Amino acid sequence: MQLSKSEEQIMELIWKQGKVFMKDLIESFPEPKPAATTIATLLKRMQDKGFVAYTLFGNSRQYYPLVKKSDYFSKHVKGIIKNYFNNSPAQFASFFTTTTNLSMEELEDLKKIVDQEIKKKKK
Repeated sequence: MQLSKSEEQIMELIWKQGKVFMKDLIESFPEPKPAATTIATLLKRMQDKGFVAYTLFGNSRQYYPLVKKSDYFSKHVKGIIKNYFNNSPAQFASFFTTTTNLSMEELEDLKKIVDQEIKKKKK
């Protein structure tokens, strides 16, 4: 399941802070701040999707993530590779490296990462 852009923005704040109250979320937004009802609606949708849960403290809810950021983005990237690159990581890597104007240093860094992963897989 995927989050909308607005939900992702809230989720980023929750991932960053770990546990957060609604007032803290609202304070984290730049001006003009969204209405509390808007945030509450988005949080309810995120609960329904299984991304967040909360603990009650009196009348206040402290929200926390149910999904790790790395798991969410890993699944998202896999979906992009499947849907836009014929499920081919090589096509994705080719597109990424040729269209992003990476410097020689950045390409070397990527190569080191790939080489390290190859070594791990061989063990």
